[in-house]
Amino acid sequence: MTEGNLDVVRQGYEAFGRGDINALLESLDEHVHWKTPGPPELATSGNRTGRQEVAGFFASVNQLFDIQRFEPREFIARGDLVVVLGSETAVARSTGKVIDLDWVHVFTLQNGKVAAFQEFFDTAAVVAALSAAHAAA
Repeated sequence: MTEGNLDVVRQGYEAFGRGDINALLESLDEHVHWKTPGPPELATSGNRTGRQEVAGFFASVNQLFDIQRFEPREFIARGDLVVVLGSETAVARSTGKVIDLDWVHVFTLQNGKVAAFQEFFDTAAVVAALSAAHAAA
């Protein structure tokens, strides 16, 4: 099932890249567990369950950031687990600060759908870019 799981994840990235969040959400199990790191003041951080809560995550991403570049570079699959290494450049809408990040996304798939997602990135850099004090410095 590894190749099928890779296809599901790749199609999700393609949907995100063309701004088709509904198609991306369809690749998720209806009870998906979605985990994003960060402190409580970072609107994108936290644990979410279900497609509706994940849709809220993507709405927050869109409100906070203008993503300039989003590149999944390497896909690693083993059974129901797919790990993706990538990078992105985004602009914090509130401050105009540019954020360059490397990230790791970990997907667990069941029955051809994403059942769980967890990401890792430099949350301190994101919080600093969103900080008004940082923008004034």
